[in-house]
Amino acid sequence: MTDAEPFALVILLAAAVGLVAVLSNRLTERVKIPSPALVLVGAAVVVKVIPALHAPPQLAVERVVTIALACILFDGGMHIGWTRFRSAAAPITAVGLAGTFLTVAAAALLLHLAFGLAWYVCVLVATAVAPTDPAVVFSVLGQREVSGRSGTILEGESGANDPVGIALMASFISAGALSAGAFAAVGAEFVLQMGVGAAVGIAGGGVLLWFTRRVPLPSEGLYPLRTLASALLLFAIATLARGSGFLAVFAAGIMLGDGRAPFKREIERFHSALASLAEIVAFVTLGLTINLDVLSRADVWIPGLVLGAALALVIRPVLVGLCLIPARLKRSERGFVLFAGLKGAVPILLGTFLLAAHVPAAQRLYGIVAVVVVFSVVVQGSLVPAAARLLRVQMRAVEPEPWALGVRLRDEPTGVHQLTIRPGSPADGATIDELAGLPGDAWVSFVVRDGQLVPITGDTRLRPGDDVLVLAESDLREKLITAFEGPAPR
Repeated sequence: MTDAEPFALVILLAAAVGLVAVLSNRLTERVKIPSPALVLVGAAVVVKVIPALHAPPQLAVERVVTIALACILFDGGMHIGWTRFRSAAAPITAVGLAGTFLTVAAAALLLHLAFGLAWYVCVLVATAVAPTDPAVVFSVLGQREVSGRSGTILEGESGANDPVGIALMASFISAGALSAGAFAAVGAEFVLQMGVGAAVGIAGGGVLLWFTRRVPLPSEGLYPLRTLASALLLFAIATLARGSGFLAVFAAGIMLGDGRAPFKREIERFHSALASLAEIVAFVTLGLTINLDVLSRADVWIPGLVLGAALALVIRPVLVGLCLIPARLKRSERGFVLFAGLKGAVPILLGTFLLAAHVPAAQRLYGIVAVVVVFSVVVQGSLVPAAARLLRVQMRAVEPEPWALGVRLRDEPTGVHQLTIRPGSPADGATIDELAGLPGDAWVSFVVRDGQLVPITGDTRLRPGDDVLVLAESDLREKLITAFEGPAPR
């Protein structure tokens, strides 16, 4: 064969894997197992049954998954936005920071007492399994979106605890052992990474928003590419400054999320698609590194199952639950947040750090981490929809909307406000005529309900979940938000 033919075979294999991974989402709607789990297990099985297929080099795995995770976190930050983040900033910070530390401590204690592992090894494994993954959660939920602060907390927690877990793991591996001096060094390094990462992300996100608004480009297709390049630039700057690049891109995404910018819809769609692709790439790459022979050993799968069950049923509900007490969530919402904290790509990525650092018995430790993740996404993840129904967590169906109606404007519109009717808001249940007391000369222009345009008359009654387009002066934005979405939760 010529050189082109082997290359074509590689492209064929990659395209086939990508297509199967995308279509696996249709299967998960029935079996309620996240598609990342199918991709992860499928990749591990393929590398086992095809001898000619070898695991990729360790350094290549870390670099590919790092870029993929940066894209996922940036898109996650954009999806949350500053307004949603601000409404749940305190519980997100508490769960993302204190919850992660408490989880590491409890998981390390369990591993030491139950299986006799050395304290240093226990801390490394516990740090690896502490972060959560909201992408897995919402893959399980399918076409349903959790409403209220509970959904925001789930998303924000993972965006926060992923950088925390990565920074902790890097610090512990650099320390090389546990001691008073090591803990002091880990603490100082952790504070430095979080502080620099947050500063670079917040400042960089503000500059990126300004840059996007003020510097035009000749083609709309270049705008998403500019945000991608800028996000990776912020990741690199934060990392070179000894900060957390992951926290930087997450914070930058939050800053950009609510901002008005030209071609914003195209930017959001591009990054959403890129994050979905990055998730597939990350799980395929990580799945190729999993050795099923190691996972079949009793000293691997037994500790993994015990630790996975303890994290889901005891450690997270008790310790992370303490961090959520000040949030004053409803009991059902708090229970759902605590049960739905699933593990994903980050724990396995952190497990590869153990292999790269040549920690004693690294293959066994990596296997334990992999078992915890598989248990979380397969067993715990399959029960998330049932838990949502049992707890009566309020969710709304999110059906695909392949058709769009819009207009292109040369200049930025200053008096257009897109709002969503929230339950309990003044507009909930009101007719258009009853909204005559709106501030200023506000005018309801469009109402979209369940993906359909609603004819507007004076008797049109608004319902929760309706998307409303209002024409009004820009300085009336806060009053309109109060009228249609209700006051911000405390």
